[in-house]
Amino acid sequence: MSSPLTVNHETRRQLRIGAWVIGLCAIVLVVFGLVARAAANKNLEQWTADQAITTVAVVNPTKNAANRSLELPGRFEAFSTAPIYARVPGYLKSWKVDIGEQVKAGQLLGEIETPDLDQQLLQARADMESAKANATLAESTLKRMQSLLDTKVISRQEFENRSGDSIAKQAQYQSAKANLERLQVTKGFARIIAPFSGMVTERNTDVGALINVGSSASPPLFTISDSSKLRLYINAPQNYSSAIKAGDEATITVPERQGKTYKAKVAAASGAIDARTNTTRIQLTLDNQAGELLPGSYARVQFAIQGIPDSMSIPASSLIFNAAGLRVATVGTEDKVLLKPISIARDLGKDLEINGLLDGDRVIDNPPDGVSNGDKVNIKAAEKPAPKPPV
Repeated sequence: MSSPLTVNHETRRQLRIGAWVIGLCAIVLVVFGLVARAAANKNLEQWTADQAITTVAVVNPTKNAANRSLELPGRFEAFSTAPIYARVPGYLKSWKVDIGEQVKAGQLLGEIETPDLDQQLLQARADMESAKANATLAESTLKRMQSLLDTKVISRQEFENRSGDSIAKQAQYQSAKANLERLQVTKGFARIIAPFSGMVTERNTDVGALINVGSSASPPLFTISDSSKLRLYINAPQNYSSAIKAGDEATITVPERQGKTYKAKVAAASGAIDARTNTTRIQLTLDNQAGELLPGSYARVQFAIQGIPDSMSIPASSLIFNAAGLRVATVGTEDKVLLKPISIARDLGKDLEINGLLDGDRVIDNPPDGVSNGDKVNIKAAEKPAPKPPV
């Protein structure tokens, strides 16, 4: 049987061992916690550093083809258009044609009733007859006085007075006659006729309407358009002003004729650049005997333009313009930014034809503000197309 001293000694020894085990476990837990926290801090620092690097999307410049298509908007106009205004005042007596009707040159379009002009004609005819009678009387009187002058019954002064009066009367007669003829010609404008063959595209009057002598301030009575041949106008950018020449052929498409194309030729160019739009006006002509194309309608005009040798195409959104000039940001070795100066050969709107890049360059699209040489970047992975749903 053990003594009480032996039992107490054994108990104390077991307690010391348990304390050492608990302490060792506590130390292990503390060390593990410190190591785990240090690793977490390191991972956080690495994640923070990775997030600080800008992620960019890159595009590869494409080499331009030998020939490319240039598409520009255009507007059709009739080859000949005549707004017809009244030359005499009065009231519209009748109109003979309506919009959409084909007319021939010299065809009657309408008639104007001219009561005021008719009275002026009567007065002018009476004035001419009166002047004619006075001139005839003065001439016969001068002939009689010629015989009296030969017999010295009258003086030469009196004869010369009568001669001058006869000449004045003849001039008055000629003036009255010219005035009558002018009014007769003006009366002829009461008949409104077509100046050329075409279609009536406007009629802005009706029977009984008051007619004033027309001007650009009021609408025309009729408008005649010859659309058997059309003019097509486009505004070409300055970069293409020398590439489009007279005689070049273009392909025309219109929204209302899907799938159908027409051919037009360049007839003339303005030969100047509009300072407001930096474009030059180009005129094309095309046949429209079938009447499928309407004056005033919109069209798309495509030209085959020769490409610029050694030029590359990039999106316009890649361009950087600042005090250093025109540049693009490329991604070089070790995914670091390298800024390259470039020059624009042609501005195509969404795309630019530029010089200064190589075929394998990686160009940053929509570069961030303040990007500079040597900046580290991450390249955004290309998005995979969404899978198609099963049929």
